Amino acid sequence: MDCRPIPYRSTPHASRLFLDYIENFARVAGFYTHAPEFAAALRLAKTLDYPAERRRAVTAALREQNAAFGAGPATMNNLARLDGGAAVVVTGQQAGLFSGPAYTIYKALTAIQLAEEMTEAGVPAVPVFWIATEDHDLAEVNHSLWFARNETAPFELPADPDAAGKPVGSVLLGSRVEDLVRDAVARLSGPGAEDVARILRECYTPEDTFGSAFGKLFARIFAEEGLILLDPLDKRLHHEAAPLFERAISERDSLHEELLGRGRALEAAGYDAQVKVGAQSTLLFRMQDGVRQPVTVQDGEFHAGPQRFSRAEFAKQAAEAPEQFSPNALLRPVLQDFLLPSAAYVAGPAEIGYCAQAEVLYRRMIGRMPVVFPRASFTVVEPAIARHLQRYGLAVENVWDGREKLRERIDAKSLSADLARQFDAAEAGLTRALDEMEKPLADLDATLRGALETARNKMLYQIENLRRKAGRAQETREGVVAAHEEALISALYPDRVAQQRALCFLPVLASRGMGILRELRVFAKESREQRHECILSF
Repeated sequence: MDCRPIPYRSTPHASRLFLDYIENFARVAGFYTHAPEFAAALRLAKTLDYPAERRRAVTAALREQNAAFGAGPATMNNLARLDGGAAVVVTGQQAGLFSGPAYTIYKALTAIQLAEEMTEAGVPAVPVFWIATEDHDLAEVNHSLWFARNETAPFELPADPDAAGKPVGSVLLGSRVEDLVRDAVARLSGPGAEDVARILRECYTPEDTFGSAFGKLFARIFAEEGLILLDPLDKRLHHEAAPLFERAISERDSLHEELLGRGRALEAAGYDAQVKVGAQSTLLFRMQDGVRQPVTVQDGEFHAGPQRFSRAEFAKQAAEAPEQFSPNALLRPVLQDFLLPSAAYVAGPAEIGYCAQAEVLYRRMIGRMPVVFPRASFTVVEPAIARHLQRYGLAVENVWDGREKLRERIDAKSLSADLARQFDAAEAGLTRALDEMEKPLADLDATLRGALETARNKMLYQIENLRRKAGRAQETREGVVAAHEEALISALYPDRVAQQRALCFLPVLASRGMGILRELRVFAKESREQRHECILSF
């Protein structure tokens, strides 16, 4: 496997805030507590102020959760290390079908690698993956796009109308998932195909939820790496989070003003605020009859669906029934690092944008913020796709230029578009030459005029026959070229989205074998340290 580094600014859709964060941190330093540096994470881990009682309670909950997911000895060993005082490198993502987009795997690999490096540097650390089971947008997790056997294959589990608004971690997969698993397994090939097929069959059953299936899947994929999984729907974790929910209510107005101020500061610096903060918004959702409803403030009262509460009533409810509350996108990372002794947080570009706003909440609500590292970024080029690139003299970046420019480059390397005109010119030239010969031949021997006409017909017939053959070859060639173009787009830039944001990683895991995870960790370290994306070719 070969890695070709490419600057993030050469990748599709990179935001200005993200580019400045990794290339010129001084420009954005006012929006974050720490620069994304390994030494900063080591320093923070050594000085973390994290209550022993919370450590015991959270570890106990995580031990039970991971046992239910089927975690192996390496994870249980890491839980013992966490209980004994280790710091955490945390990351997370939604519970996407069949693991969701590839960058979900890349996040986990980055956290695992970073925790190992910190431990080797003398600061014990363990990797934790926060499964975003409380999110309620089922349409974001009920599908998976594969590129396997040189074509894309979409998988989607139809949404149950009764699941609308419910946390996705509690939504049952149902019997239809069996057909999806069967179809997915049929598309797997390579040395890891049997392992991935077995894992899919074990994890995605009608009795599982999106949350439990995802947890079981990751427990098996990362069994040797000791990844600790966290499901925030756990009532015990909500109980530990109750003080944070109470503060989000009691201090809503001042926190809201700070967030509005941070949004204005970001805009003044030329950046877009990642999360819109409205006049009535709060940091919370509330569960009502199993449905997650946003909490707003109107006329001094807190509104959740049709219900209204005074500030005191709502704060009391958060203290007595914290399982009814969950955080919004800005409070979620703060809650995560309140519950965990996080020294480092592995985040995607959008989440790094969230953190620029959430920094005011970190500072006000828990008094600390982890070092935020960008996740490893990979674009995988399978051998068949590499051959297409080489055939037409292309780089991955040419595919990112879009379909129109890509076709122009491919056409430049394909059969000449002037071929038809060349045939016309050949016919005209032959006719002209024979016409010029007619009089001299007739003067020599009148009978030669007939022979000339016979020769003319034969030669023009052969040229026309060659034209037909060339036409058939052109049509075949164009079909092949169109197929190659479609394969390049589907594999490297599906729907004008970066590969890692659209395609599932499981087909790659099958085609390369489970050992690829350890190989990728080497490149994950390189991607983080050198702050570039890796174009990985096999």
